Amino acid sequence: MKKRSKLPLIMWCAAGALLILLGVWGYNMFMKSMYPIKYEALVKKYSSEYEVDESLVYAVIYTESRFKPEAVSSVGAKGLMQITPETFQWLQTKHPSKEALPEDALFDPETNIKYGVYFLSLLKAEFNENRLILSAYHAGRGSVNRWLGDPEMSSDGKSLDKIPFKDTNSYVGKVEKTESIYKNLYKFKEND
Repeated sequence: MKKRSKLPLIMWCAAGALLILLGVWGYNMFMKSMYPIKYEALVKKYSSEYEVDESLVYAVIYTESRFKPEAVSSVGAKGLMQITPETFQWLQTKHPSKEALPEDALFDPETNIKYGVYFLSLLKAEFNENRLILSAYHAGRGSVNRWLGDPEMSSDGKSLDKIPFKDTNSYVGKVEKTESIYKNLYKFKEND
């Protein structure tokens, strides 16, 4: 009886392990190309300054504009984080700098990210739950406060059981999914 060499088996196992590693690496590279990090210095700066998770900021930018600073929505929201001119004016009155910037400043990535993250921080201070924060970012603070006061929407007055606007519900789901992808791909440090 002939004795078989274990070398081919070891080589096949090594080749299989290498293929798995290449597959994981390739998948990560593919996902990072689909969910990129752009404007990194600005996102880091304002996420840190206003204590908002980077993953949430990237998820909002991705969902709102796909990183296109010139984006304009059907309701007139502008820039990377899709801020409406009315919200921008209101944010300028709340911001410590008390700037008086023109509406077109929303197309400047730094201005848009600065005020978008600042807005998220105000919503975080008011609602302290991502689902509420994102609902308010999309549908407005007033809508969310009304929903929290409606027993059909909120059984406890502190969280939403149901988001009545279909587009807001869809938006919240998209941002939450995207935020999860960013967290898994990039391992950001969270701001509590």
